[in-house]
Amino acid sequence: MHRSERFEGGDRRQLLQALSVLATGSALVGASHPANAKDSSDLPPPKRVLTGRDETGKSVFKSFDVTPEVVEIDANPGLTFYELYMTEGVPALTGLEPDPMASGTRAFPGPGGTMFRLISYPPKRPEGWKPPPGVTFESGLREMSEKIPGMGDHFERGTPGMHTSDTIDYGVVVRGEMTLELDDGQKVHLRQGDCVVQNGTRHRWRNPLPEPCLMAFISVGGKRA
Repeated sequence: MHRSERFEGGDRRQLLQALSVLATGSALVGASHPANAKDSSDLPPPKRVLTGRDETGKSVFKSFDVTPEVVEIDANPGLTFYELYMTEGVPALTGLEPDPMASGTRAFPGPGGTMFRLISYPPKRPEGWKPPPGVTFESGLREMSEKIPGMGDHFERGTPGMHTSDTIDYGVVVRGEMTLELDDGQKVHLRQGDCVVQNGTRHRWRNPLPEPCLMAFISVGGKRA
């Protein structure tokens, strides 16, 4: 099925209801959507506009497609990664490079590389929520690593949701609200338009509301001292 077709009808509802608690881990230890969760199906799907150059060096639009790489985590229904673009090392800026997403995605960039993605977190889970039949925390992490190579390896087994990467992450709340928790238990509540700079620190995310939260992230690969 062509990726753009996946945004039609009911499928688009699933795509726009998307990530938190596999990223937070809590979906796999106790968290479905509340009955009063807001429906995001009336919102337009993300569109990625990609620019470049033609053979004469003139600036051109190379693509107006919807997000080229969409990753849904079945173990945590609604958790969705929209993989937009990535680079490694210092970009040459010729504008003639092929779309890097055509060859798949990865968890995080290497030193000097970048990763641009949207992550849609599902609503806060109600009391008594159970993951899909047969799903465990470990199987959920395996699924993440299979669909986004290496992603599940960054999450802790003993403290669900806590994870660390060798990156600086620039995050923006696009829609909804989010809670960020750090090592010492301190938390900050982020609303639409709020930003965070994650300096390679151990952390986890939790959606506090009965509606999805959409966040944008740009990760820049670094080296841990």
